[in-house]
Amino acid sequence: MKAIWERRHIFVFLAPAVIVYTVFMIYPLFDSLRLSFYAPGEQGEVFVGLNNYKTLLTADLWAPRLQGAIKNNLVFFLIHMFVQNPIGLLLATLLSSQIVRGRVIFRSLIFTPTVLSFVLVGFIWRLILSPIWGISGDLLAIVGIENQPWLGLEATALPVLSLVSVWQFVGIPMMLFLAALISIPDELIEASRVDGASAWHVFWRIKFPLILPTVGIVSVLTFVGNFNAFDLVYATESELAGPNFSTDLLGTFFYRTFFGVQLQPGNPTMGATIAAVMFLIILTGVLIYMFGWQRRLLKLEIEL
Repeated sequence: MKAIWERRHIFVFLAPAVIVYTVFMIYPLFDSLRLSFYAPGEQGEVFVGLNNYKTLLTADLWAPRLQGAIKNNLVFFLIHMFVQNPIGLLLATLLSSQIVRGRVIFRSLIFTPTVLSFVLVGFIWRLILSPIWGISGDLLAIVGIENQPWLGLEATALPVLSLVSVWQFVGIPMMLFLAALISIPDELIEASRVDGASAWHVFWRIKFPLILPTVGIVSVLTFVGNFNAFDLVYATESELAGPNFSTDLLGTFFYRTFFGVQLQPGNPTMGATIAAVMFLIILTGVLIYMFGWQRRLLKLEIEL
């Protein structure tokens, strides 16, 4: 009886959260997937099966934009993966050291941009990077780099926006890595130092293997977050993701298709198809993490 009562007690507390999550997350997801199998007809929606997916992947009007958005999303993700996360790990390592003074202040300052509005961040960086009145020209002149309209060139707009996003969100991996590092028992560190291990060996041989689960979590969060990215590009380059779609991500491609822009009318069914492709890409990445990275970690734990 006690076990049954405890289960009912847990269900009562979880039911509101489950209902809210179902209404605002699960139902829209499945309804969007359903809509991707339909097309507008004279008397309402008409079931067309996989025809929307075929059109999206092969039609001259859709395929180049989809391929460009996926390519840009991949670049956006890789810059975050190999710039943001290593910097976050470096900052976490430094701020977990007892030698550094004012650690709390530095943590707060680094994490502060994370809570800023995308519109505010986009506006500030457009001012900073402006070739006319921005301060970027004066700063780059110090190191001998000629100032350019960084957000107005196809070759530089996406990398620059990616680095702006790195600046805004580096605090998240930093805090996750920091939480993992400070949870390592001090006895392990002290024992390794007594054995003569240098700070470099302590990090790579002791700390880093112990925070590998956190590295996996940060990696999958980076993947999911960047393949859902939309706000910063919209705030700085508008829904057209200029110049010439060089900053177009799957999020902006979806928005432009579903809601329509300027002379292009909205197409909810094709927009839902793009959303379904986004979902499949993200799901694939998460499954790779679950069945690949987790197995590797389990094997490593057994070896240890």
